[in-house]
Amino acid sequence: MAYERAEIATGAAVLAVALGFVVYAAQGAGLMQSPDSYPLTASFRSVEGITVGSDVRLAGVKVGTITELQLNPQTFFADAKILLRNDVLLPTDSSILISSEGLLGGNFVELLPGGALDNLAPGDEIEDTQGAVSLITLLLKFVGGEGDAPVEPAAP
Repeated sequence: MAYERAEIATGAAVLAVALGFVVYAAQGAGLMQSPDSYPLTASFRSVEGITVGSDVRLAGVKVGTITELQLNPQTFFADAKILLRNDVLLPTDSSILISSEGLLGGNFVELLPGGALDNLAPGDEIEDTQGAVSLITLLLKFVGGEGDAPVEPAAP
């Protein structure tokens, strides 16, 4: 009888830990909206390296997460939904861009606040966006010599 009680208690503990892990993972991935945050949207040309759950940072500090990414069939841009902390109020002329932590680091979304007096309201769109820059494309341009090389006149 005591053996059965121990099995039931162990099973209940395992289920409680598993449920706690699922809730923690959903919050970390931005799947559950916390009451102290508000949504914004942005439309990017490219979201390469960004996924649902990616960090949104302001001055290097995480202030939000990406909660949804989908292709807009009319504009062929990637529409992103962002969940931002309530204590971070962005001016309406703020911009958002996809940045890299370095050559071996991952990508994240960076907010650059503007100087307008009005702030973005929940559900508003950040219109000034800059998509991901492909490192391979930049390297190919550098190696291929495309760019600022002077043009020499043809010999007569």
